[in-house]
Amino acid sequence: MTDRSAVPLVPKTDGLVALYVHWPYCARICPYCDFNVVRDRGRHEEQVRLVEAIRADIRAQAELLGPRQLASVFFGGGTPSLMDPQAVADILDDARALFPPAGEIEVSLEANPTDAEAGRYAALADAGITRLSMGIQSFDDAALKILGRDHSAASARRAAATAAAIFPRLSIDLIYARPDQSIADWKAELGTAFDLGFEHISPYQLTIEPTTAFGRAYARGQLTPPDEDLAAALYETTQEVLEQQGFAAYEVSNHAKGVAARSQHNLHVWRGGDYIGAGPGAHGRLGLGEGRTATVAHRRIADYIAGVQSGQPWTERETLSPLEADEERLLLGLRTVEGVELEVLRRLELDHGNGPMAEMIEEGFLETFGERLRATPMGRPVLDSVLKRLLT
Repeated sequence: MTDRSAVPLVPKTDGLVALYVHWPYCARICPYCDFNVVRDRGRHEEQVRLVEAIRADIRAQAELLGPRQLASVFFGGGTPSLMDPQAVADILDDARALFPPAGEIEVSLEANPTDAEAGRYAALADAGITRLSMGIQSFDDAALKILGRDHSAASARRAAATAAAIFPRLSIDLIYARPDQSIADWKAELGTAFDLGFEHISPYQLTIEPTTAFGRAYARGQLTPPDEDLAAALYETTQEVLEQQGFAAYEVSNHAKGVAARSQHNLHVWRGGDYIGAGPGAHGRLGLGEGRTATVAHRRIADYIAGVQSGQPWTERETLSPLEADEERLLLGLRTVEGVELEVLRRLELDHGNGPMAEMIEEGFLETFGERLRATPMGRPVLDSVLKRLLT
């Protein structure tokens, strides 16, 4: 059970910087995916140039930031488990040299559970990966086929067993509210994740984005997701089953079995810490002399490589106003059980004694604890509406 009355000791992010590396290549493009990805086929020379560009980009951003300590590293995508392990090691060596960490840090990498990728896990661990985030999505073969995945339920189990013997930390992504999914099916899949020993579970409700293959199929009437009542029931089932098994919902879509199992990289971002985004389409947040700065890298791989070479890796570099920075802090902080500092609310002219904030505390969507504000279990499923009321 989660002790929601406890006041968390939230670490400071001052003087720290995290690193996010976006690897855009995938063996197959999933029909629900709207991320910045391309097919991994016949692109070896391009990938070599991309690694060089990512390393140069990190060095350039380090010069902008000045002395910092490395908080964490996250390789996302795409499918970074397709990367050459030596390239992973080189990037990590650069990051540690540029931002010497105070001690051991979390280094996460997203992976698919195909047999081929599982064969690379040991090399990735040797390269410096300490936490594997496995995109299993389902343990049902029929569902995996619908989701366009290139692994089976059996290969997912084998890969999980292999990873558990190699990596100190292991996380799993699962998708629910799929077409034709029942509550009983979903409970069984969660049970499989428990049996395989995962200590961190990220269950995501399937969203239909218009620009994806699923979005086009939905528009043609060829795809029918669960109705709102069933989707809500699946969400409630997720919360109940995970909590019964000791997984605390420390963020809207992330559950961990113990504080040590929580994603330190994601927490750093949700706490408003600085992070470098390197790679095509990567986002970053940098504390520079002019203020908190939002960056977005070129999405196209060729444009990103050329941009790094010319000293212009970003399509966007925007200094956030103090108001924008506080609003972003609120948006991120309310996603977590740590919440957000009341001082941020005061700067936004929000008062827990009156107005929309007071109303939603009275209605049970928000709660204060110590000098912080967070969403309650009732407020989390409708967090978008809660935030809209607060900020308008």
